[in-house]
Amino acid sequence: AASPSPRCRPFGVYGAPGVELTGLHKETATVTQLHFLAGQGWLLSLLDDNTLHLWEIYQKDGCSHLEETRSFGLPARPGCSPSITRVTVILPMALGAVACLGTEGGAVYFLTLPGLVLLEDKTLFQDEILQSVPDEYRCGKALGPVESIQEHPRDAGRLLIGYSRGLVALWDQSTRAVQHLFLGNQQLESLAWEHSGKSIVSSHSDGGYMVWAAGGGGQRTQQPVLSTIPYGPFPCKAINKILWRTCESGNPFIIFNGGMPRASYGDRHCVSVLQGQTLATLDFTSRVIDFFTVQNPEVPEGGFENPRALVVLVEEELVVIDLQTPGWPTIPAPYLAPLHSSAITCSYHISNVPLKLWERIVSAGEQQSPRLSSAAWPINGGKNLAQEPTQRGLLLTGHEDGTVRFWDASGVSLKPLYKLGTAGIFQTDCEHNDSLNQAGEEEWPPFRKVGCFDPYSDDPRLGIQKIALCKYTAKMVVAGTAGQVLVMELSDEKSEHAVSVATVDLLQDREGFTWKGHDRLAPRNGPLAFAPGFQPSVLVQCVPPAAVTAVTLHSEWNLVAFGTSHGFGLFDYHRRNPVLARCTLHPNDSLAMEGPLSRVKSLKKSLRQSFRRIRKSRVSGKKRLNPGSPSSKVGAERGRLLATPIPLPVQEANAQLAEQAGPPEVEMTPVQRRIEPRSADDSLSGVVRCLYFADTFLRDEGSSRCCCSSRTNSGSVFAYALEVPSQEKFSERAVEAVLGKEIQLMHRAPVVAIAVLDGRGNPLPEPYEVSRDLAKAPDMQGSHSMLISSEEQFKVFTLPKVSAKTKFKLTAHEGCRVRKVALVSLASAGPEERVENCLACLTNLGDIHIFTVPSLRPQVHYGCIRKEDISGIASCVFTKHGQGFYLISPSEFERFSLSARNVTEPLCCLEVSRLQDTSCLRWVANHSPSDSDSE
Repeated sequence: AASPSPRCRPFGVYGAPGVELTGLHKETATVTQLHFLAGQGWLLSLLDDNTLHLWEIYQKDGCSHLEETRSFGLPARPGCSPSITRVTVILPMALGAVACLGTEGGAVYFLTLPGLVLLEDKTLFQDEILQSVPDEYRCGKALGPVESIQEHPRDAGRLLIGYSRGLVALWDQSTRAVQHLFLGNQQLESLAWEHSGKSIVSSHSDGGYMVWAAGGGGQRTQQPVLSTIPYGPFPCKAINKILWRTCESGNPFIIFNGGMPRASYGDRHCVSVLQGQTLATLDFTSRVIDFFTVQNPEVPEGGFENPRALVVLVEEELVVIDLQTPGWPTIPAPYLAPLHSSAITCSYHISNVPLKLWERIVSAGEQQSPRLSSAAWPINGGKNLAQEPTQRGLLLTGHEDGTVRFWDASGVSLKPLYKLGTAGIFQTDCEHNDSLNQAGEEEWPPFRKVGCFDPYSDDPRLGIQKIALCKYTAKMVVAGTAGQVLVMELSDEKSEHAVSVATVDLLQDREGFTWKGHDRLAPRNGPLAFAPGFQPSVLVQCVPPAAVTAVTLHSEWNLVAFGTSHGFGLFDYHRRNPVLARCTLHPNDSLAMEGPLSRVKSLKKSLRQSFRRIRKSRVSGKKRLNPGSPSSKVGAERGRLLATPIPLPVQEANAQLAEQAGPPEVEMTPVQRRIEPRSADDSLSGVVRCLYFADTFLRDEGSSRCCCSSRTNSGSVFAYALEVPSQEKFSERAVEAVLGKEIQLMHRAPVVAIAVLDGRGNPLPEPYEVSRDLAKAPDMQGSHSMLISSEEQFKVFTLPKVSAKTKFKLTAHEGCRVRKVALVSLASAGPEERVENCLACLTNLGDIHIFTVPSLRPQVHYGCIRKEDISGIASCVFTKHGQGFYLISPSEFERFSLSARNVTEPLCCLEVSRLQDTSCLRWVANHSPSDSDSE
């Protein structure tokens, strides 16, 4: 699935879990307002270029889809500024046939729906309102822009129109006359009706609101029944929106956002809920966009609205408050949860999660949030038609604040299941911040933090860099920015125990290196209390405390391998002692000792090396080319086109073809880009990119268990033979590691991934899969193959002789570099259920290439991610069944599928009852060059 253009403006429509529709504007302007036409399946959107767009929810193949049918722009008034007709307020009338548009100039326009035809005879200009305004109030001043339009709850023919200056007019459409004026003296922000229509409430820029009697005698009201500044008496910020909802239990709900004391809490983003003497100031960590209440759509006269829930949309998340449960708790959201509650630093996907593990994770998550409401999700429109997922998928995200979040990735939306925190294991400033929050609970206003978006991190060293999880033993490894590697195990009970600490020196006492980066995180001493869930048993601290760049876990052997920019280590977490530590630093790797925050000296060095490569490339190209020959001219021109010189054999072939015309069936050798070998002393050549465990042929005498690691910039692969005792003798014998093989790639390109294939060309099964009859045993009769993926090519070696078998030079053929690779299982959509194991590759251009294994034949390639989206490419993670996730923005994942069978997409249906047959509108919108003038 290719990403939409960054200039297009998408929006989403959400209902019951699984009901999701997406609209994509062709225009580049920002979406500022969205309005439903209740019950009719129409949607109005307003862009900041002052254009209105009508969207239709229509049925196709039994599912609902969203499509734009037509657009409209208000015509400019002759002799006036275009801003005069800029739309500020949209009100679709209850009957669904007309929409009211309030503008900057104070005029109110009326449009037919769904035709979007302007009813010019009904346009209401300020002049008609000013005729009824007393002279002492008018004072020669304009009324300002229209700030709010509200329809009378009992009489659809009357409109309440509020102007910025403070004037509120009750307008009768049938008689085109002002029935009542409310002469406010404060700048108006919003209006709301009381359900019976006997009162209105207005909010103002001074942080106060007023209640006006709408059923009194006379044509004008100068004084409100009630005027109050809830958070006064000191100057307060404006109340941007206010709602009044009646309640059968007695006092009504008055809900508003803003109004905070300007000097003390002017930077807070709050929504206040007031009922009688009960006040809750809901404190959000991002700006409030809008809010509304959920109640019965039709309330009889004399009845009560009895709101069930308050829905608040803030800039970074969607929060729903249960108004029927004492304490007004939060209702957990089944979708639109903030993935970036703390910045995402890594992600990890697990397919086919066993039911028992799934239930244990869900149970741990439920015990974490006892204050959440058990009420049903109140947004329940539409029907989900998608089948139940055939497998359970987990997406784990590591975050900057040291947390790991578990998401249900089985369906269309990501649902939060469980949150694991690691900050409590270390000595940080968290305790100080908690005490500050507790001290402020008794202060006024009565703030209550809601939502889970929290972009602030107590210590950047807590950031999670790598995650590994065994789904059969519920063991997990979490590695962080300061070289910390935590081995954890899932527990159903809370416990209190001390965490064992082990230190692994990756420098191996090498002289001449001094770490200039951050310090390690100091672990807490003594027993620590842990809630049900994943609990740490061992903390392995790498020295120097550089960020962990690779980690892998083999729970059947009780081993965890980890790597940094200095080397890699192997740790036995059962005996709790290190097995192996190797330094991978080059003598010139001084940059590796500076840490991630010191990069000043490296810039000059990087530029020098880049210019040296360019000069070397030019010199070698000149030596190969003879300016006098025709072939050299062809080669030189093509070399400029490809940005690198052409290899000599290709030039000679071109020269021969230029001198003599060959027969049509002669095949030309494909042109390959020349790849310059990388210097052995490149900076950060010791960074370990990947680690891999395998039970394969590493020695000639038979199969042996091995651990492979790679060095990033040097293109080296080390394979160690492991002597692992049987499970009965784990406590008696220690694991031993001996260097078995070492492979050096010719061009020293960074190694991205390593995999071992059995005699049939299938990937080796995961630990415990064969012993639990969850996978076929690998073929141990024929020779195995090792697939090494570098940034420039894929290469297959035979084992145990380590001889090159086949390769594919991706950079030479396609001009791109490998960023992510994975072995995926692609199932056919046909009845034969054919399954193929393939190699999926994501390049730096955002393309995905599919290759067969082990023959490495190219199959297809797709454009998936924009090449400018560097962070999206870096965040991509493949699943084992041909799907993938990547961050399309810091707050949302986009999902794609490479498999014809495993496709996850929203399938839903919305029932609508339109007032008229408008099925021809989509045909008109797609075939007519301009909007129709009549319905």
